[in-house]
Amino acid sequence: MIPGLLQRTPLTLDMVFERMRGVYADGRVADHEWETTYGEVADRILRLAKALTEELGVRPGDRVATFGFNSIRHFELYFAVPLVGAVLHTVNVRLFDEQIAWIVNHAQDRVLFADGSLLAQVAGFAGKLETVEHVVRMGHGADERLPTVFDHDELIAANDPLEDRPELDEDAAFGLCYTSGTTGDPKGVLYSHRGMTLHSLAACMTGHIGIDESDVVFPVVPMFHAFAWGLPYAAPLAGAELVFHGADSSPDNLGRIIEQHAVTLSAGVPTIWKSLLPALEAGEVDASSLRLVFVGGAASPRALIEPYDRLGIEYLQVWGMTETGPLACASRPRRRHRGLSRDELLDVRAHTGTIFAGLQARITDGDGRPVPNDGVAVGELEVRGPWIAAAYYGVDADERFNDGWLRTGDVATMDPDGMFRIVDRAKDLVKSGGEWISSVELEGHLLAHPAVADAAVVGVPSRRWDERPVAVVVPVDPAAAPSLEDVRGFLRERVVSWWLPDALEVVEEIPKTSVGKLDKKVLRSRIDTVLD
Repeated sequence: MIPGLLQRTPLTLDMVFERMRGVYADGRVADHEWETTYGEVADRILRLAKALTEELGVRPGDRVATFGFNSIRHFELYFAVPLVGAVLHTVNVRLFDEQIAWIVNHAQDRVLFADGSLLAQVAGFAGKLETVEHVVRMGHGADERLPTVFDHDELIAANDPLEDRPELDEDAAFGLCYTSGTTGDPKGVLYSHRGMTLHSLAACMTGHIGIDESDVVFPVVPMFHAFAWGLPYAAPLAGAELVFHGADSSPDNLGRIIEQHAVTLSAGVPTIWKSLLPALEAGEVDASSLRLVFVGGAASPRALIEPYDRLGIEYLQVWGMTETGPLACASRPRRRHRGLSRDELLDVRAHTGTIFAGLQARITDGDGRPVPNDGVAVGELEVRGPWIAAAYYGVDADERFNDGWLRTGDVATMDPDGMFRIVDRAKDLVKSGGEWISSVELEGHLLAHPAVADAAVVGVPSRRWDERPVAVVVPVDPAAAPSLEDVRGFLRERVVSWWLPDALEVVEEIPKTSVGKLDKKVLRSRIDTVLD
């Protein structure tokens, strides 16, 4: 070692754990069943870690799957598995049984922890699992087709805290998530100790999310989706308290939790905040504690940002992917935006935002060459950094990775100071007469229509223009659904005339993916239309 160099301390989740159980041991943790403290949970985590190694035979590098909703028990596994050097694999409970079995087999999971309420579902695909040796029940529930199930709480009660923990490598994998697989098989993304530790530090920065000890954090985003956007690690690192909602994400339950636990910060997809908005506006929920909701998974239109502003709740748009480990950007106004009017700032906040410190972003053309950052040139968004995927799990090569950069599949423009705006997913852009139409922007405007509860835009074949946009809307009142003429008239003041949709579909519900995004693949398959 060269004299004068700083100490090299590994950046591992052990560091987050020790801060949680030491500095912030009195922090509160609650879910739909019980309430406890970080100190008590830390003791349970170490006992569970002992059970993993002594009773379930888990060794460093083994994959341990979870199949559950947001809860304290799930949170305990977020630390117990990585602390013994194993890899935590959070499985999406909303996938089809065949997809779940494929993912578990591909990951080669050795142990599966499942919510008691989901054991019947597990029993339905258990016979297809090739590598799982043990199933562990979290909470209450049973299924006679799974006779040899361990119990999460009994394992904790029967074991002493693990004393001799393995030395962790910061570059080793601690977690595994799979993409939703809307096109082809899902793809696995490994998360490293170093990456998630840095991600947690970045999330706590005030220019990003800004989590601190005074916060009560309520992740509505599922813990099986991209590690709940890293909140179960960032919150205890900052000392913020945590609240989980179990399987019930209804507006009534979310409102009750926000009021009961004086939640200050929450996170979820736009549909969550749209569904909760009527109760907040009607004063049916005391949300006076709530200072910030940050929202990702889909673009948030001004029509959703503005009413939360009126309620005194900051609505922060974030961007990320399973491959970006997971958060990578937040749309906070910059220094150059000082002095702008409230209306102008709403337009700024509807941008995607600025890449997190520690990461880099660029826009490239079809040949992978950077385009000018002038706010006009359009290309594919690429990112790189210490918590960005470099490859897919078990895949030798993939076109998504370009010379050390992740090709996101998002089409965007970037300003000279690095603030960017995603125009659309490349596959969702509508190409009309050789020009591009942004389905995302049209959807945002449609959601501002007072008669529209939900909206999507897809391109359909056109004999004259190659493709034309079709608007798909869910009306607020089915008896007073808007007409095509009404929708076009509303949009005419907001977009150029050739962007106006040529057809309108009124539906009861718009299909969503397992993580709450618009499922345009399903939508396109349902619209059997060829326009002139």
